[in-house]
Amino acid sequence: MAKKTPAGTNVQKVAQQNNASAQNLESTNAEFASETDVSAVRQKNQKSQQNKKG
Repeated sequence: MAKKTPAGTNVQKVAQQNNASAQNLESTNAEFASETDVSAVRQKNQKSQQNKKG
């Protein structure tokens, strides 16, 4: 019998979906990474942090 949470969620099914999703993300992340300007993102993050503190 499948293990279920108190809310009735099938734990095994969720784990399978998470694995499938993670594998999908890996190929998607590679696609995005090739188009991302890392230094520009870091600069924007720094400015954002400074705005939060100010």
